[in-house]
Amino acid sequence: MGGFSIILGLPIFTAVIMGDPIIRDFKLGVVPLIFSQPISRATYLLGKFFGSFFVIVCCQSAFAFTLFFLQAVPFKGMVVLPWRALPYFKHFLITVVISHLILAAIYFTVGQLTRNAKIVYGLAALFNPIYIAAGLLMRPLSIWWKAFLDPMGFGARNSFEPIEPWHQTAEFLNQHTVYYSSLYIANRGWMICLSAVCLFILYFRFSITERPSKAKEFSWISLSTAGEGVYASDSIGLLETDSTFVRPSLALSKPLPRVTIANENFSDGLNKLVAALRIEFLLLRAERSLIVLLPLALVLSILDVAFFRVVPEVSYSATYASHTANAMLLFLIGMSVFYTGEAMHRDQELKIEPVIWATPAPNYVLLLSKFLATLAFTCSFMALCGVAAITTQLIRGHPIEIQPYLRIYSIILIPGVAFLAAISVMLNVLLRNKYLAYAASIGLGGALFYLYNAGSTHWSYNPVFYHLWSYADLVGENLTTILMRRLYWLALAAACLLLAHLCYQRRTHASGVLAS
Repeated sequence: MGGFSIILGLPIFTAVIMGDPIIRDFKLGVVPLIFSQPISRATYLLGKFFGSFFVIVCCQSAFAFTLFFLQAVPFKGMVVLPWRALPYFKHFLITVVISHLILAAIYFTVGQLTRNAKIVYGLAALFNPIYIAAGLLMRPLSIWWKAFLDPMGFGARNSFEPIEPWHQTAEFLNQHTVYYSSLYIANRGWMICLSAVCLFILYFRFSITERPSKAKEFSWISLSTAGEGVYASDSIGLLETDSTFVRPSLALSKPLPRVTIANENFSDGLNKLVAALRIEFLLLRAERSLIVLLPLALVLSILDVAFFRVVPEVSYSATYASHTANAMLLFLIGMSVFYTGEAMHRDQELKIEPVIWATPAPNYVLLLSKFLATLAFTCSFMALCGVAAITTQLIRGHPIEIQPYLRIYSIILIPGVAFLAAISVMLNVLLRNKYLAYAASIGLGGALFYLYNAGSTHWSYNPVFYHLWSYADLVGENLTTILMRRLYWLALAAACLLLAHLCYQRRTHASGVLAS
């Protein structure tokens, strides 16, 4: 539970949920409507806070439920006890929920006072580096300071667990007793009090009025002459029907006509694909999360080779490339799933899907543009990590070779991310719901990694080749076998895209017009 509470993505996930529940109301302009009802500021703020935090707890509880159901899967050497539920609930509440309660209170307070979700995302991205640095700086302090300054409670927990249970035998774990000292309980109570203090500050500083903005400078407007003007009667006559007016909103709600493609040559389709891909790149560049996620993922991917001793296996470049490839694997999976889902459902969320469907372009243009944009983005991230690793290698004075980077990234990583992006496209097309596709992806990925860590790492259901390769295999006799297995996953990626294309048919009425 302790490792789960501080895992990299969890503070960021908390920030995403807690950062803008009230900011969203201001953007939609419904705050005056809400406060026109008999509702107090305290009720509104507490409802938003605890409603969002309840969503976080429900999502995090999946980890506790997984551990609970794993009681039915005994491991070698484990003493199997009768089924129980109280320890899982107790440890989850004390270790995970309270730790993220203080983070949620801080993110919620900062987000609603600044009315800027980017600041909250920045705090979340900096949490892990700041927490690690603070832990190093607090080493000379007494255990009391560590207990009352540590939001995760690791300082207080280590005070009563001098023996680390990691890498211990089954006999040791079967006899190990977990208990909470008074110092750790005091730390948990202090975190609850700090959360209440943050909410009190928000209550006294919260205002329903918009923040004053800088006044815009005046501009001079030159009026056109009468000869260049447009008469009102000309424009109004377009909407007149028997002395009555037709509402523009009613005109826009009419079904769009069916569009047939007049130019179906391969070159025409390729030009349309390039144009659609350019638009996807522009939309991807506007993603706010890239400002936080990309630098953080880049730093963490080269952290191992930048600050720890590197022991060359075949060569220094092969070791650097292998370590960075393994380190960036989790980020590549998350980027492929997340950005594909956002791209697939962006048109529907912006309510421009009927306009996209009315575009004279085949379905494969709409699908392949999103797939290729995600694939190009992940490949760009791999290239940045490779450049950062080579720069680190140069700074540390180790000899540089480019071939190991090209060999590892092209043979191991690119087929894996191609399949991940393709299956993400297929899941979003088949399930037709972004969050359902995310849940299916996380569940499928979690189940596979559980099998991998349990020793079942067969290449037929291991698209990222987790624990199945070393650089010596890529330069030895096993290279042909590895290439054939990677072609197998590229073929599965093509099959996923084909299935997505067959199921991605633009919905039409029986009368032959597109749905509005």
